[in-house]
Amino acid sequence: MNKQLNFRWLFILILFLSTSPFLLSVSSDANGGGGATNPFTPKASLLRYWDKEIRNNVPKPNFLLSKASPLTAVDAAAFSKLAGSGGGIALSTRLPEFCAAANLLCFPDLGASLEKHDKDANFAGYGDKNFTNYGTSRPGGSDAFKKYSDDANIPVNDFRRYGRDSAGHSESFSSYATDGNVVDQSFHTYGSSAAGGGGDFRGYASGVNVPNLGFTSYSDHATGRTQSFNSYSENGNAGQQSFTSYGKNGNKPENTFTGYGTESNVVGSGFSNYAETANAGNDTFKGYGVNMNNPTNTFSNYASGGNGAVESFTTYREQSNVGADSFTSYAKGTNAAKVEFSNYGKSFNEGTDTFSGYGKGSTGKTEVGFTGYGVNNTFKDYTKDGMSFARYTNVSSGSGLGSSLVKTKDSGISGSLVNKWVEPGKFFREKMIKEGTVMPIPDIRDKMPKRSFLPRTILSKLPFSTSKIPELKQIFKASDNGSMEKMMRESLQECERVPSPGETKRCVGSMEDMIDFATSVLGRNVAVRSTLNVNGSKKNVLVGKVIGINGGRVTQSVSCHQSLFPYLLYYCHSVPKVRVYEADLLDPKSKDKVNHGVAICHLDTSAWSPTHGAFLSLGSGPGRIEVCHWIFENDMTWTIAD
Repeated sequence: MNKQLNFRWLFILILFLSTSPFLLSVSSDANGGGGATNPFTPKASLLRYWDKEIRNNVPKPNFLLSKASPLTAVDAAAFSKLAGSGGGIALSTRLPEFCAAANLLCFPDLGASLEKHDKDANFAGYGDKNFTNYGTSRPGGSDAFKKYSDDANIPVNDFRRYGRDSAGHSESFSSYATDGNVVDQSFHTYGSSAAGGGGDFRGYASGVNVPNLGFTSYSDHATGRTQSFNSYSENGNAGQQSFTSYGKNGNKPENTFTGYGTESNVVGSGFSNYAETANAGNDTFKGYGVNMNNPTNTFSNYASGGNGAVESFTTYREQSNVGADSFTSYAKGTNAAKVEFSNYGKSFNEGTDTFSGYGKGSTGKTEVGFTGYGVNNTFKDYTKDGMSFARYTNVSSGSGLGSSLVKTKDSGISGSLVNKWVEPGKFFREKMIKEGTVMPIPDIRDKMPKRSFLPRTILSKLPFSTSKIPELKQIFKASDNGSMEKMMRESLQECERVPSPGETKRCVGSMEDMIDFATSVLGRNVAVRSTLNVNGSKKNVLVGKVIGINGGRVTQSVSCHQSLFPYLLYYCHSVPKVRVYEADLLDPKSKDKVNHGVAICHLDTSAWSPTHGAFLSLGSGPGRIEVCHWIFENDMTWTIAD
């Protein structure tokens, strides 16, 4: 009897679930994909939430709904339970499954590689290996790494004890991890105590979106070893390179950096304990940080205590845009050293350079010279003996070192230089959004790793603040000072930043949170828009039919931009005093439609920085002009619905 009742209730429940109009969500193309949606999935819950909170019949955009959590109902319940245990730490026990099922950005675990390479190896089309104890005590020979981890999304490589105690052994890294997305490469104890031989890094991590490159204990205690870095981390974006304990206690080492970080954007380089107490070292930096945008370079304890060292910086950070350099304890306590800076820091937009403890305590006729030195620099605590300056540029009128030197004026900014930092078409004036105008379109492709939102049931249980970085590192198994920790910290810091005047902002990791923020600013009659596709990128287009949103009147919008985080995270902020446009974009020759663009024009730029890229490309300054730009792929703007 009880079994019959149980089967009867089960049948009634199934019948109810299959026919209930409330629980069964059916999606048409207009609502983000065809077919029936399981009523208990996070996506089905989101669709119901959308209908409840947004009061209009504007079709739900596919581009946004495609970012909804792909978790099944069963997985969502299981991972939600884990997220609620121990502040989310329990998720780490099933992290690979969680990342795969939820479509997150997680780094692979690096297990020790048991591969043995006792003979010379030529690595081509190879990647994601953790080399431990590689090339130790190798006598002579050479290893070549070509097309190693190229075009990979998240290449993670860790080389430990590489080339230690080798004699006359050479390595060539050519086309290494180029065109990657979030790249994490680290070398520990590279070439330590090696005699002779050398390393050649050529085409290393070029064109990478977010590089994190670390060299620790590099060529320490080496004798007569030559290192060459050519085309190193060029054209990178928002990355970090660090050299720690480089060439320490070396004997006659020779290091050459050529084409280092050229044309990179917002990149930081740290050299710490470089060539410390080396004997007869010869280091050349040529073409270092040229044409960079907002670079941060830190040289700490550089060539201190060395004997007979020759250090040369040529074309250092020339024509870079703003940024900051710090040289601390440089060539301190050296004996008979020769240090030259040629064409240093001739940036067209003033940055900040700080020199402290320069050449102090040096003996044996140490020579320090500067030629063609840049602007807005400060020297503190430097040796007065053996130092010469030529053509030092100082734009200030204050007293001090700069005021006693020859003053020159920097030349104007050429259009070709501006184009190196600000892509043509990235910013434009409102008058350009007019039918018949031919204009360049920048690269509007989304270069972020593909990820999905988390369901609110999981997101609400996870930590989200800089004070909770240790817990986040445990959950996502992030290594200390690795790419994962850095990207989480930087995104959280931006989320916690004090809003600009008149700005309201919020970081959202679920679509429900995004809807809540947009409706809190604009009301419940809202619509969200983005440029249709990436066609026309880096080409000229002909502007076709133009429509002004909200009748082309001055309005308010909520713009959302991606941040780099394990799950899909958007930085959303209110943007007052804007006009938003939609425009057909046509091929200038055939007049065929190639895209449908969404552009936003900021009418009040008074709170923007004078060094903003818009003013570099358009001229003028804060509050003097309006600035327009296209909405890039996977970014979006919410407005009141027409």
